[in-house]
Amino acid sequence: MTSINASSDADRVPLTAAPASSISDQDSPLYLREIASFAHQVTGVAVARDGRIFVNFPRWTEDAPISVGVLTADGDVRPYPDDEWNSWRNAKRDQLSAQDRWVCVQAMLCDSQNNLWVLDPGAPAQAFVVPGAPKLVRIDLATDSVAQCIAFPLDIAPQGSYLNDVRVSPDGRFVYITDSGTQGAIVVIDLESGQMRRVLDGHPSTQMDPSVTVHANGAPLRRPDGRGVEFSADGIALSRDGVYLFWQAVKGKTLYRVPTEALRDTALSCDEVGERVDKVLEHGPADGLHFDRAGRLLITAVEEHAVTVWDGESLATLLHEPGLQWPDTFAEGPDGSIYLTDSRIPEMNWFKPGNPDALPSRLLIIAGGEPSGAG
Repeated sequence: MTSINASSDADRVPLTAAPASSISDQDSPLYLREIASFAHQVTGVAVARDGRIFVNFPRWTEDAPISVGVLTADGDVRPYPDDEWNSWRNAKRDQLSAQDRWVCVQAMLCDSQNNLWVLDPGAPAQAFVVPGAPKLVRIDLATDSVAQCIAFPLDIAPQGSYLNDVRVSPDGRFVYITDSGTQGAIVVIDLESGQMRRVLDGHPSTQMDPSVTVHANGAPLRRPDGRGVEFSADGIALSRDGVYLFWQAVKGKTLYRVPTEALRDTALSCDEVGERVDKVLEHGPADGLHFDRAGRLLITAVEEHAVTVWDGESLATLLHEPGLQWPDTFAEGPDGSIYLTDSRIPEMNWFKPGNPDALPSRLLIIAGGEPSGAG
């Protein structure tokens, strides 16, 4: 069995059990508790209804030995669903098929039908899209086997695309995906008919905002050649009733939404869908979005080392942790617990030459009460 290390603290909580209750039930101050650490850069996290925790490691700077894994009770990461799906390597890209292996997994989601959805934009280093690699894979969590593999053709995932995050409608019929690549868009899939299309492709709401510069610790976050953080439509959230889809560009300051009926209506032109888009909130660069059980929108404030919360009227800071380098992706556990990855993007050697390719990262949980020891 291949594994990559997580934290080895003997007092860590069992990773198959959700260790905290819904944050909406907490009266005490909230803080972040580390429940696992990794030798490689993590982005996505998903939690099954049986409490199993899944994580993914994109191929941004290195060939991580595992792309998609499940955390074991002792804190290791086991390849998921098996070693074969995790066997693709950059050095062997001409020898291994990309259609049935993880190439550069970015995000995951557990749905209400007991499936794990794995989104693979197929673009290592967020660059060249490997032919045949972009796909959305559904794994049946009851059998731990691949039940469906949706391949994205070039008109859905063209060169320059980077499919970033995914949501599934409450009835399990529709899938919504953000493209944070050079031209932002929303991808909509009708799982019943098999139809898929790019909507809001090039619309201002899905594009990078040229007036925004993303900062880290108060300084512009740039590569040595001057390029900054250049992600289009990235974070995505679906209202609990499935009526509205929300998204934001990382290189942006505006949260947008659109009625999902407009995204599903194939009779609407691109311009007509665009006319249904609303500006919701102006704040600053953000990555992960998630609606909690109280109907509040959680937002990762990447410049502030914080998580903010929007209740439909006002924006407030839910928690602030100076050690939180890049709050990335939320996931909700079966009891309402909120998990969060810290992908440490500002520490990548893209922005800090000399830092190692393999960047250690963490999985955290939002907890209430007083912090006590390492965990």
